Amino acid sequence: MWSIILMGAAGLLIGGGISFHQQKRPRWVSISFYVLAAMALLAAYLFTLPGN
Repeated sequence: MWSIILMGAAGLLIGGGISFHQQKRPRWVSISFYVLAAMALLAAYLFTLPGN
């Protein structure tokens, strides 16, 4: 259940990063969204491992 929620959050974060990039915002804003999305995907993967 949590893995699905985290994957959805990662999708929203990637979309936000793309949107801020298109709006010519500072580069660090887009990069921070991408890093948060990667962390959410990693957490979703870790929740799928046995023993959780």
